[in-house]
Amino acid sequence: MNFQHEPVMLKEVLQWMSVRPDGVYCDGTLGGGGHSGAMLEQSGGTAALFGIDRDETAIRSATERLSRYPGFHAIRGNFHDGKQLLAEAGVNRLDGVLLDLGVSSPQLDTPERGFSYHADAPLDMRMDQSSGITAAEYLNTAEEQELARVIRDWGEEKWAARIARIICEERERKPLATTLDLVQAVDAAIPKAVRRKQEGHPARRTFQAIRIAVNDELAPLEKAVRDFTDLLNPGGRICVITFHSLEDRIIKRCFKSLENPCICPPKAPVCTCGRKPVVRVLGGGAVAPTEEEIARNPRARSAKLRIAEKRAPG
Repeated sequence: MNFQHEPVMLKEVLQWMSVRPDGVYCDGTLGGGGHSGAMLEQSGGTAALFGIDRDETAIRSATERLSRYPGFHAIRGNFHDGKQLLAEAGVNRLDGVLLDLGVSSPQLDTPERGFSYHADAPLDMRMDQSSGITAAEYLNTAEEQELARVIRDWGEEKWAARIARIICEERERKPLATTLDLVQAVDAAIPKAVRRKQEGHPARRTFQAIRIAVNDELAPLEKAVRDFTDLLNPGGRICVITFHSLEDRIIKRCFKSLENPCICPPKAPVCTCGRKPVVRVLGGGAVAPTEEEIARNPRARSAKLRIAEKRAPG
């Protein structure tokens, strides 16, 4: 698999990250190295950049692509464990962090990875194919109530209960093994009249929910952001690109809490909790991709970029 793809909101990332020649940075979602390469180029090739990814193919591809930069270091692992992984690499302070939470185009476009509802392929969906359960194993063993909750909460799918019921009925006859099996279960659950009126593929939300469950994408996200923020030097920035409302709400809430951590009653005359602001939120909230980028790369349509800058202590 060729892991090169067009990095989303690259111009905006470079604008807000403002990479310094002598800085130390982390790309927690390395992928094909598109963002990392541009950041290293912006530094004049002299910055240190540590790229983390749990996909072995991504690590190999980015390492080959960025080998000309002496400051590039690839780390195999999950960015949720970024603080520990960086400590093991001897890094305890950063000048910038990037997290691009989308699924890489090469993963989507490689049928055997099982992320796409457009091709019939084994139900895998694991970011790291060397560990964890596959989507097929999850779908064939999870209880109906859990499936309904996951598809409802993480896919924001209003037909979640019916989809979960159909999945359980189908797996009694024959275990779900391919992406087409899951697509057919969704089609059977959602009335044809409703499917005709929906924007996008009817199985899109269900695939998103199962992918999140298989890769445990949401539960550790806030802790990871806080861990990376701890590592930032004053003035250092963390940039996070999200692609669906669940992730974006977590990042928005986390940044808001870091910017205003006070837990005193709103009418208290003075703050007595002692909690000081950790970051300053930049960009006026969420920064959206340009219409030109969306026209060039439709997968950027749902992207949002949020930026926070580490405050000096005191």
